[in-house]
Amino acid sequence: MDIALGAAVRIRRRTIGMSQEALAEQCGVSFQQIQKYENGANRISFSRLVQISRALRCRVTDLMDVFDGADKETAEDLDLLTRMRTPGALELLTGFEKLPPDVRSSLVSLVRTLSNQQAAQAAKQAVPA
Repeated sequence: MDIALGAAVRIRRRTIGMSQEALAEQCGVSFQQIQKYENGANRISFSRLVQISRALRCRVTDLMDVFDGADKETAEDLDLLTRMRTPGALELLTGFEKLPPDVRSSLVSLVRTLSNQQAAQAAKQAVPA
């Protein structure tokens, strides 16, 4: 849950174009502390969550939406939020949204091909000769 909440904070912060430093300043903590919250390394207290949501100009419940719904949906949301923490994921998604549909389709095909080739190489190296 800490990881999911931290990822939700990171996504919201990046969506509105706020730096970790700016969020930290508004909350009265160091940017390293914001990093720890976003990575799920440190638990966010409720009072700190209220400060963060105010700084991010959203409701506390907006950040906690990931916990709503059935267990399967929550697991899928947590998986998505974990993936969004991958360095470069948000930048890729932002650029991807701006592409025309045919270019998006081609890009998805390219990424599938590259990841399949990578998986095949890894499997080949894992099997002793």
